[in-house]
Amino acid sequence: MADAELEPDIEDYIPAKNLGYGFAKQWGIVLLGDVADTAKVGVRPGVTRDAILEARRVLGVPLALTSLSHAEFDKSLSEAYASNGIERSAADAMDQQGSLYSLVEDIPQTEDLLDSDDDAPVVRLINGLIQEAVRLRASDIHIEPHESRLSVRFRIDGTLREMLALSAHLSSVLVSRIKVMARLDIAKKRIPQDGRFSLNLGAQALDVRVSTLPSRYGERVVMRLLNKEQALLSVTELGMTPKMTKEFTKALAAPNGIILVTGPTGSGKTTTLYAGLTTLNETSRNILTVEDPIEYALDGIGQTQVNNKVGMTFAAGLRAILRQDPDVVMVGEIRDPETAEIAVQASLTGHLVLSTVHTNSAVAAITRMRDMGVEKFLLASTVTAVVAQRLVRRLCSHCKTPFKPDTAELAALGLKNNGKTFFKAVGCEECNHIGFDGRIGLYEMVVMDDHLRTMIHDGAREQDMAKHAFKKSDTLLQSGARHVCDGTASAEEVLRVCRQNAEG
Repeated sequence: MADAELEPDIEDYIPAKNLGYGFAKQWGIVLLGDVADTAKVGVRPGVTRDAILEARRVLGVPLALTSLSHAEFDKSLSEAYASNGIERSAADAMDQQGSLYSLVEDIPQTEDLLDSDDDAPVVRLINGLIQEAVRLRASDIHIEPHESRLSVRFRIDGTLREMLALSAHLSSVLVSRIKVMARLDIAKKRIPQDGRFSLNLGAQALDVRVSTLPSRYGERVVMRLLNKEQALLSVTELGMTPKMTKEFTKALAAPNGIILVTGPTGSGKTTTLYAGLTTLNETSRNILTVEDPIEYALDGIGQTQVNNKVGMTFAAGLRAILRQDPDVVMVGEIRDPETAEIAVQASLTGHLVLSTVHTNSAVAAITRMRDMGVEKFLLASTVTAVVAQRLVRRLCSHCKTPFKPDTAELAALGLKNNGKTFFKAVGCEECNHIGFDGRIGLYEMVVMDDHLRTMIHDGAREQDMAKHAFKKSDTLLQSGARHVCDGTASAEEVLRVCRQNAEG
């Protein structure tokens, strides 16, 4: 059936822009694009002749058919209908401001976001925002009210971009609708609220975390988008050097000890921990986690959600799961002395503990644990490895441009001037004129040896420990410099993220 053409004896149809989503999903036929006077459509296995004839009648042009597998069809279906931009939805909402308030209370719930035929402008606007965010691989949607406008920004590859500037009058009704979706109290506008909701975007299952915060001109809303179907990375796919991957895997294979991953919010710490858990996940081990929030479901692993409202803190959760006979324990974050003390005791009693700490470098995590009251001799005997990481935007391979760096850039990266060629971002259609496409990880890893344990036990300075730890391994800045030299990252981007100097 592939690449065949059907031309029923029907003439002079007015071409439609697209097939209805419900029709496409039910009957297995999706519009892929137009070529001259022909519509290119993809068909699912088992598509009927009647469905093809109906698509031909609606589109009004001959069809060029391409056979797709079930997985290929689902992917094409999501892309085709999620790519309807937000501009038309926003314009519709702006044109009908007077009716927005009456529409909020009577908004229907749909199982599939794309399968909504509701014409309420506010519903179409929110649907369009989420669809466009998914298409652009955005991690967050920021809705921010100002005095004269409502700003909508997407966080794409770690950087915020303003996508829309709407009328300030839309703020309250837009926020109210999002609150209804997240099951929050729409009457409470002077206190922060947190919630979540799930939806389908074609074949993609999304989990959306919602946070509201009162501000001078209304409530700010941030929606974090989590793709439930997103494949988790393995340790070998994280982007560490082969030597670091080997050391990290060796630390995971230990029967006990503490492995810490450190970095700022949004640096990929949870992804690294999940990669480690995936490596350890087998039927012979009992793996339990306590997280805030649970970002992705891991099959075969017991995951517990923190709930501070009922007293389910990290410390309380960790204390409870230690009575569940675990082999491996993952704590979402060590943020207080009680959690740190229990994690150390768990390690001493034969458990492997994985967790995160918010510090700027790997060695600083040791100092942070010490400041939280953990005894130096206990730190020296329990911590086995510390990984610090950052994420930098990857240069678009289609438009990056070579240039000769100046002395200041080389010095900032700790490199010598020996005729190196760097690359910089430009922007093209492939990368939506951003100049970057995706992100890559920068890593530094401190592995405990006898000398470093002695230094921790003796209360050595952070600078002295770092000097010993990085004699034979890369710092974050050196890891970034390697990516700059091989053309995958720009010097400006690495320096923005690392914020270190050559002496550091």
